[in-house]
Amino acid sequence: MIIMMPAHLSARQEQTWVDTMLARLEAAEVRRRPSDEELMDRARDLAEKYLPKTVRIGSVQWSDQQGRRWGSCTVDSADIRISTRLRGMPRWVIDYVLVHELAHTIFKGHHEQFWALVSSFPHTERARGFLAGVDYAQRHGLDKEPLDAEQPEDECSPVMNPATE
Repeated sequence: MIIMMPAHLSARQEQTWVDTMLARLEAAEVRRRPSDEELMDRARDLAEKYLPKTVRIGSVQWSDQQGRRWGSCTVDSADIRISTRLRGMPRWVIDYVLVHELAHTIFKGHHEQFWALVSSFPHTERARGFLAGVDYAQRHGLDKEPLDAEQPEDECSPVMNPATE
């Protein structure tokens, strides 16, 4: 990590600033990587806020066994597994996956009533788009190499200009 600060700070002020920034970074990371217990608490909060009282919650845990799925729900036991691939993603994305899986404790399939229920979460469409982008990047190997900002003009993806179309 690189922390930039004014050159005129004393060694003591520098250390204070570094300690402050590291604490902020750690707090942000904890928010982005909740524990199993925090996932369970978050699921309860989301269920109370967005879902009917008929929702059930058995357990909620991170899982390394979610190869292509973002989450899964065992309907009979209402146990929810959230892919560890979501760790570090924005909270609203994790929240969407939790709401999606919680909705499966009421509706098994992905039919109109299911989507109407999931859409009660205000970031549903945004999160679905985000996850579709992540999935696309992973399937096409775009997540492995950083994009090169110095690409030649002819290698950049075309931009549609409505004035010339």
